[in-house]
Amino acid sequence: MNDRIFIEGIKFHGFHGLTRLERKVGVRLAVDIYLETCLIASGASDDVKDTVDYRKIHKRVLTLGRETSHKLLESFATMVIEDLFRRFTGTDRITMKVRKETPVLDGIVDSVGVEISRTRDEVIPK
Repeated sequence: MNDRIFIEGIKFHGFHGLTRLERKVGVRLAVDIYLETCLIASGASDDVKDTVDYRKIHKRVLTLGRETSHKLLESFATMVIEDLFRRFTGTDRITMKVRKETPVLDGIVDSVGVEISRTRDEVIPK
């Protein structure tokens, strides 16, 4: 599959991290989502019902990012990917990058993060 829908730079304040400060005060996070899906039908129809509506993806990432708390970005990203696969059935692979833009480190760092990519079969076995 070569077709992709992407949303880059979803930013929000969340409570993810190992330190008590990160989980109480929070950090600014940025998420990029890449969804591999077939875009032949939507390309022909020009109708949003034939594709994955990126507005709904954006809203779901914000909701999960703001309303949950994880010690590790790995577990946060895994939870988001699993949730998106369950809600958006037309997607074959999801890749998610999540970055802390305000990491708690000794020194100046632009960001830290993880990138996780999963197929539907890896998340929802047949």
